[in-house]
This record gives sequence, structure tokens and C-alpha cells, in this order.
Amino acid sequence: MSNSQGGRIFFSNRGRKLSEEDQISVLTVGVDVGSSTSHLVFSRIVMERMDSRYVVASRETLFESAILLTPYADGETIDAAALGEFIESQYRQAGFDPDRVDTGALILTGVAAGRSNARRIGELFARQAGKMVAVSAGDSLEAVMAAHGSGAVARSVQNGAVMNIDVGGGTSKIALCIDGQVAGRTAVDVGARLISTDPNGRIVRIEDAARLFVRELGLRAEVGEILDPAMARALAQVMAERLMSAVRGGAPEAGGASLMRLEPLTTSGRVDCVTVSGGVSEYFYGGESATFGDLGPALALALRERIERWGPRVESPAQRIRATVIGASQYTTQVSGSTIYVSPIEILPLRNVPVIAPSLDFDSEPIDRVAVCREIQRVLKRQDLTQAGGPVAIYVKWRGPVTFARLDGFCKGVVDGAAEILRQGHPIVLACDGDVGGLTGIHFHEEMGISYPVVSIDSLELREFDFIDVGQILDMSGAVSVVIKSLIFPAEVTPK
Repeated sequence: MSNSQGGRIFFSNRGRKLSEEDQISVLTVGVDVGSSTSHLVFSRIVMERMDSRYVVASRETLFESAILLTPYADGETIDAAALGEFIESQYRQAGFDPDRVDTGALILTGVAAGRSNARRIGELFARQAGKMVAVSAGDSLEAVMAAHGSGAVARSVQNGAVMNIDVGGGTSKIALCIDGQVAGRTAVDVGARLISTDPNGRIVRIEDAARLFVRELGLRAEVGEILDPAMARALAQVMAERLMSAVRGGAPEAGGASLMRLEPLTTSGRVDCVTVSGGVSEYFYGGESATFGDLGPALALALRERIERWGPRVESPAQRIRATVIGASQYTTQVSGSTIYVSPIEILPLRNVPVIAPSLDFDSEPIDRVAVCREIQRVLKRQDLTQAGGPVAIYVKWRGPVTFARLDGFCKGVVDGAAEILRQGHPIVLACDGDVGGLTGIHFHEEMGISYPVVSIDSLELREFDFIDVGQILDMSGAVSVVIKSLIFPAEVTPK
């Protein structure tokens, strides 16, 4: 199927041949299942070919769903059936049949990612012909996503150090952005729905972190009791105070227990600008006045008072409640080089493999095995992928000669750095920009004698937050097709 728009032809049929098109249009959906709210965004992404890679030229939001208070069957279990009915209804309202959607991302965020049935929910909604990427976004990754989606990363290129504070229902993520990069991030157990009530003000759920604050204040709050307005204000005030402590690099506690979900911020220096995203930001910027049985309005007020006293200017983000998910995903296809190594062949195809892009030093002679290991482990931890439950693709921009000593140090560092993933029975997946896939793969098996399956491909251009599908070996060429699914953040896309 094709349609003409502005004098150009866009293609969206599932049988298209991307290699024959200079421009393609893709329909995507992003689904955010959070501890507080859940919602969808449908987008049309236009990509243009640049050399061998398609890059995003523009993104148009086609439909934004209603905001659903994430349904719970009980205190610890998300109601998958109710959530599924909501998602189906939003597809109908948007006017999109699931078969028409090319790709998408389902992201489990905040406390929702830790619910007992979170994995089942991710698998359930990501099963649509394998088109959806399911991401259980840990605190570190979510902080980075929110920083990009809010526009804080892009804003920091020209506006100094920008801090984004993403305040959700169960957690708050903080990211300090400098010169277009996330320079530091942390997360704390502060959120609007740590205590939630019914329309009569009766408590229906209390998270463990809320009990810490209640205990510290010397108050009492149990399921079934009325949440007194004065208690709600007192809780919001102490939560905002502890959140600001984390913003300033502290390690706040409540009731004698730590509130930190990540290491404290270590990047010091002046913060020029603050943006706030997440559900609480709707109250923070005056976009919402209705109440939903939580601490949202009181927490937003307490936080604004403290940020204004702190000093940095407060600016509006590019996206507020939808900051994390607005990017959804894109499709783009590349073909690897032919000097690759795959063993055993039966390991392919691989689907929805997350990509890390460690910053490695190729200037040392030989390549430092320990440094490679440490950097890979650092990035795996930062992107919450150490326990990914599947393979992880390590993307490397190889520089310098490919000598035995350099290969040996590099390959041993990769095996050491990915040891936890390999122990779980997953293959080594290595992707390079240069023509070294075959040599590295051979070194793993023939020189090092490792027993793990190896997929070593090259001539690719990837980045962090990409997910890749690696197809089977192409007849005649000895190459493989690689489909790249990238999270897209709005500030990175400039419509024409």
C-alpha cells in the first residue's frame, strides 16, 4: 500500500523491499505500563536512506491515548486482563488494526517493572508477530529515557547543565545532562502513588517506601483507613525534601532505611536549568487539576517550592507524562558484511537483542583486557542488562590494526565483561562497524577455545537503545540481514 503526500510517495506495506526505496514511512506504537499510569502513543515515522542506513527524517504523533490508572488485581499484581482491554480499546479509537502497525515498544517502568507478573505482561503484549520490543526499563535506563524524552539532553547542548526530574507513581528518576550527554543519573523511592486511595479517601494500597515515611512521621496508615488530608500534606512535604536531597547528591533515608535505588549523583557543579517530567509534572506545570486518589498535587506543590528556593531556572519539558514512551520505535534495516562468523548456524535468527556501545580504548598496545571487561560491565549495569534474560549485542567501533595480541586482549575482555550473561546460557553477540567480524569470531572459538555460541557481525552502524533482529545467513552472499529498532526521542527528530 502506498499513498502520496506532499509530492512524495511513502510505502507502508509489509512486503516492501527497503533496499529499493530512498524513503519509507513506518507506523509505530509506544506502550508505557507504569506503576501509576499506562498509556499509548501512535506515531508515523519517515526515514530516508543515508548511505546504507535509514535515518529518521521526521516523526508525527497520530494518536495519544487516554491516561489509564494502572489497574491492579490485588496489591502486588497488575490486572493483565483489564490492561489488555484498555490497550485494545485504544487501538480501536486510534483506528489502527494491530496488523497495520509496523513496530513498537512496550516499556514497563517504575515499580510496575518489579511486579510479580511484569514479565508475563511484557511477553503478552510483545508477542504480536514479534513486532514489539519489550523493555523492562530499570531505574538507570528509565532515567536516561526520560532525560531524552523530556528534551533535557538536547536542551543541555546550548543551555548549560540541565537536570531532569522524572516523578512518577512509585519512583523518581534524576538525570543531569551536560553538553548533550547524560552525565549522571540516580533514582529514589519517592512517588505520588506510594499511597493511593479510593474516591472516599480510603487507603487501597500502601507501598513499602510509604510505610517508611509514615513510620518516620510517627503516624498510622493502613489499608482500609481514611487518609487524613493533613497526613497527605505531611507525607508530600517529607518526600519532596528527600527528593531534593538526592537532587543535590545526597543519599536520603526514611524511617532508618535507604530510599536510594541507584548510587547517588557524583557529578558536581552548577545546575543551570531544571525540567520536571512524569505524571507529577502535569500538576507541577498546571496541566492537570483533577485528583486521582494519590499525593500528586501535594507532591508537585512541595517540589516546586523547593526547586524555586534552590535557584536554577525552571523550564517546561518537551514532553511531560509521556516523556519516557513518546519515542516508541523505528524500523531500519542494514546488511552485515560477508566476513562474519556465526557458530552454530542454528543460533540464528535472534530477535529483540538490546545493544550496548561501550567506550573502549583502542590506542593501547596491546588492548587492555581488564579495561575492556570493566567498561562492558559498567555499561551493562547502567542499562540494567546484567540480568537481561537474553543475549546482549556489544557494539564496537574498531580502530587500529587487527593483530593477534590486540584481538586476544579484546576478545578476552569481552568474555570477562559478559561473563554473567554467558553463564545464563546466552551467546556472545558482537557487532562492529569495521570489517573484523570474522576474525573476532574465529579468535573466540579457535584461539580461546570457548564453548559458547558466537554471532560476530560487522559493517554496521548501531547505538545505545537500539534493539536488533539478526536474520539467517543470506544465500549466496554469506551475510545476514539486521533489523534495527531504535527508541526515538522527540528532541532528536527535526521535522522537515
